[in-house]
Amino acid sequence: MNGAVWLAAVMLIAAVPRTQAIDIDPAKVVDLTYGFGPETVYWPTAKGFTLEVVAKGESGGHWYEANNFCAAEHGGTHMDSPAHFARDKATTDKVPLTAGIGPLVKVDVRAQAEQNADYRLNAGDLRAWEAAHGRIPRGAIVVMDSGWGARWPSRARYLGTDAPGDTAHLHFPGFGQDAVEFLVRERDINAIGVDTPSIDYGPSQDFIVHQIINGANKPAFENLANLDRVPASGATLVALPMKIEGGSGGPVRAIALLP
Repeated sequence: MNGAVWLAAVMLIAAVPRTQAIDIDPAKVVDLTYGFGPETVYWPTAKGFTLEVVAKGESGGHWYEANNFCAAEHGGTHMDSPAHFARDKATTDKVPLTAGIGPLVKVDVRAQAEQNADYRLNAGDLRAWEAAHGRIPRGAIVVMDSGWGARWPSRARYLGTDAPGDTAHLHFPGFGQDAVEFLVRERDINAIGVDTPSIDYGPSQDFIVHQIINGANKPAFENLANLDRVPASGATLVALPMKIEGGSGGPVRAIALLP
């Protein structure tokens, strides 16, 4: 950059009002997060979300509310940190903020999932997406839209079972091994995400998708909501987890910014 261009750039930046508000169109912000409460779906072996009221009422001439809450890391809309399934990889507080920010690539497998509750998104689905929309961009967050959000919050329909502790009868779609290997080895993605309880399909016993994505020191996002409201490409996903020191995951507030 020559001196004249550099000076012009500096003057342009200096001319921007520092108090100018960011103009965000609410219609272009989609909440991808389920609320945390009594109905929030957690893994069958996990403790659910509880809210304990500490205070709620008039106090000292003014209104005052305060609560305690308790929940497992892995439930509701949340992040799986790399440490979840990979030794010595990043814990929740060590996952870079940028890992949860990137172009949203939505792969629609609703038709396949309707025919097969245990459908696994495969490399062919990813290639079909690229044929329609172009190469998966660098830093993308690739999410599966299986239509499973329509089953929330029914545990029986969403998980395949509503029996506490029952992990033998889980049925829901997830990523397949070939798909996640393709994304990790051949595309420089930030993360993957699903609208189901797990990035591995329900009957999985080895959780190979977790092993691969977490082994690459990349996080995953589970139980994403409202994916039917975002396009296949062009949106930006922002998923920011609670910063739990030493955590293997944690609740996330995820949003999509539409083009």
